[in-house]
Amino acid sequence: MNRLIAVTNKEDIFPEYQGAPIGRLLEYHNLNSPLDSISKAQLLVGMCMDNRKHLRIPDNFAYIIRSGGANLRYSEFKVSYAIAVGGVSSIALIGHNQCGMVNLMSRREQFIQGLVDQAGWEKEWAEEHFMHFAPMFEIGNEVDFVLSEAKRLRLRYPRVQIAPLMYLVEDNRLYLVRES
Repeated sequence: MNRLIAVTNKEDIFPEYQGAPIGRLLEYHNLNSPLDSISKAQLLVGMCMDNRKHLRIPDNFAYIIRSGGANLRYSEFKVSYAIAVGGVSSIALIGHNQCGMVNLMSRREQFIQGLVDQAGWEKEWAEEHFMHFAPMFEIGNEVDFVLSEAKRLRLRYPRVQIAPLMYLVEDNRLYLVRES
């Protein structure tokens, strides 16, 4: 996690994000800036579905897509909609530590048994379901994944500012990610 940059004041925000929606996100969430009255979404937030994470942002400030591991590969139409119709020009891609999509294969038995016990699935269906989808959704290291996803999205949407960020569940704060 030595690639993470804490944001404890405005000067910590990378220059390219200052005054832009990404910078405002960091100011709202980390610096407790007053929540402005917003009428139109200014950015898209892609973040994990994990229930331990919440953002301090004004109403109407952002479109938010939650997907395991902050993986937007299977949400590209929604990303395109937020850009083309919603008019956003920035994406905050927020990974987090302790992500359940890391080392997903180690949760295979728990996942299968959970579908059997909680959803009433047949064990064979649950096994097939896991083996079909787990490889698509498993991520390696959280920081490496958010960096690779940011790079992929930049190639797909070259005029959109995309910021890889990390959320630490221990302190509920956002961190910039050093990309070099």
